Amino acid sequence: MFGILVSAANVVLGFILRSVIAKFFLYFALYFFVTETVSLLQSSHLLPSAASLAGAFGSVGNDVWYFLDLCAFNYGAPLVLSAYVTRFIIRRLPIIG
Repeated sequence: MFGILVSAANVVLGFILRSVIAKFFLYFALYFFVTETVSLLQSSHLLPSAASLAGAFGSVGNDVWYFLDLCAFNYGAPLVLSAYVTRFIIRRLPIIG
């Protein structure tokens, strides 16, 4: 009976050490790398800011803005842009993409 319990404890401990803890450290390292890289890109002004995009759309006329507001462009454009940036970042990670 003692051998069965030791064997079961060995299997559970091996599973926890091999999969759970190793994946935790791996995903934490990936999360830390991505967050620090994005903050570095934002601080060095390599990513566009909201002020530069507002300046780019400043010359659009009122008749065009009516249709852009009708299609919820102010919600959809940042959503699509962030989705493309996220897809780009994820595909560059060798483990995930």
